Amino acid sequence: MTDPITDMLNQIKNAQAVGKTEVLVPLSNIKNEIAIILSKEGFIGEAKKATKGKIKVLKISLKYDNEVPAIAGFKRVSKPGQRIYEEAMKIIKVHGGYGMSIVSTSKGLMTNKDARRQKVGGEIICEVW
Repeated sequence: MTDPITDMLNQIKNAQAVGKTEVLVPLSNIKNEIAIILSKEGFIGEAKKATKGKIKVLKISLKYDNEVPAIAGFKRVSKPGQRIYEEAMKIIKVHGGYGMSIVSTSKGLMTNKDARRQKVGGEIICEVW
C-alpha cells in the first residue's frame, strides 16, 4: 500500500457499491481528519476511532439516499509521486459546486470553500462528488 488515502477512499467506494453499512480502515491522523470533513459535508455517516484486536482502526458508517450511495465518485489529485498545490483563489469548484475538494493548508485540512473563504492555498488532497 503506497497511498493510504486512496486506499481508504477505495474501501469506502467499494463498500458502498455492495451496500455495506460500515467499513473499517487503519487509523491515521490524516484519514481521521478526512473522515471528519466527509461526515460534516454529508458524504458519510459518522467516523469513530475503534480497535480491532491490537490494531487501531477508523470505523466509518456509510450513508445512502434511497439505496443510492452518497459518494458518486472521487479523484485523488495530489499523489505521493506528484504533489499538486494551488493558491487560494485558483482552487476550483468540483462538479459545478455539487462536490468538494479537501485541501491541506497551513491551518489544517479543510474544504475548498473554507480555503477560499479564509484565503489560504495548499495541497489539493482529493475531490469528492
